Amino acid sequence: MSDQAQEVKYQFPEKMGFLFRPARFKVAYGGRDGAKSWSFARALIIEGASRPLQIGCFREVQKSIRDSVYKLISNQIQELGLGKFYDVLSTEIRGKNGTTFYFAGLSAQTRESIKSFEGLDRAWVEEAQLVSKLSWDILEPTIRAPGSEIWVSFNPELESDETYQRFVVKPAPEVVSVNINWDDNPWRSQVLDKARETMQLERPDDYAHYYGGQCRPAVEGAIYYNEVSKLKGSGRLCNVPYDPMLKVHVVCDLGFNDFMSLILVQRLASEIRIIRYIEDRMRYIPSYHQELTDLKLNYGTLYLPHDGKAKHVTGASAQEQFSALGWNVEIVADIGIEQGIRKTREVFPRLYLDKTHASELLNRLGRYRRRVNSEGQASTPMHDDESHGADGTRYLAIVADQMSNDSHKLADPYASFKGWAA
Repeated sequence: MSDQAQEVKYQFPEKMGFLFRPARFKVAYGGRDGAKSWSFARALIIEGASRPLQIGCFREVQKSIRDSVYKLISNQIQELGLGKFYDVLSTEIRGKNGTTFYFAGLSAQTRESIKSFEGLDRAWVEEAQLVSKLSWDILEPTIRAPGSEIWVSFNPELESDETYQRFVVKPAPEVVSVNINWDDNPWRSQVLDKARETMQLERPDDYAHYYGGQCRPAVEGAIYYNEVSKLKGSGRLCNVPYDPMLKVHVVCDLGFNDFMSLILVQRLASEIRIIRYIEDRMRYIPSYHQELTDLKLNYGTLYLPHDGKAKHVTGASAQEQFSALGWNVEIVADIGIEQGIRKTREVFPRLYLDKTHASELLNRLGRYRRRVNSEGQASTPMHDDESHGADGTRYLAIVADQMSNDSHKLADPYASFKGWAA
């Protein structure tokens, strides 16, 4: 370490001392003003000054460097008096000893592109409550250099979030985590004291989330906030076993660069049982067909949105492709987004979701929101990662009462499929 780096003096909340002890996963979660991000940035800066490290700073979505922790790290470098040791460049930060900070969004990565980060010593995932299962499944095996660590910081949002489940509810033995809130931070903001006290008196539920770090039933402003809250409160996110005597219907929202979602549903009387949710991107229809076939379920109808009739770049529509693979395909009526949302609200009390295989869908529904303009007025629903599962649920609501347990005369579901990329 340089003489300048040796002179660094630093302070951390007592709970954050674990950052300086080896662990594969280091996790800090909790409410506002707990110094999580501030501590992570400082610890990585100090580690990087002590020896050469390759450090990746990630979040789920990063459209520009402004969306990253780049500014936070730059500021903390100055606070620690290491401005001469680190060069703050336009998209990277480099130390005199070879330490480098990189910044990237996980949602933009594929299993191929993420390989450029294989040599990282540290991977810091900030605002990790937003990170999807797919992103975690891509990132974790990539960070595999000897002694490498994954650092995770977040304010909990939904209990069903992949990050919360992975690192709080069902952590692996190699996970070291702390829950840290404002009262664990000796240097908490005095400016926020009054706002915190007011919220505790006037909005105790919000206080429990913002400052106590407790999960919400759905994100603030979610279109289906009340419906998701009631579903969770009534115990309808539960074990929903597959019943081989009932047909399994598949409701799809199509996508390739965007997510494609498939909702697997069984209906018994008025109950609509979602037994599995599949979501992925950059895959062709035969790939999804094979995944569904491998589940060996008693399939009924596969429902596609109205654009399922449109010709694909390969020349065949999704409807034609699924039909050629042996599926009984129907197109969902296009009743408009707003009418579809109203229909979904009507159907919500009948929904049961399997907590192991379909909780990600409820997570998407709990984050589905409207655009808000500069005047605070809400308009049309946002088109983002959450919307694909929400759109699929809307199609499900439209066709729910058409779902039958009668047998259809299907083509061989294992029929050979030619003409489209696998």
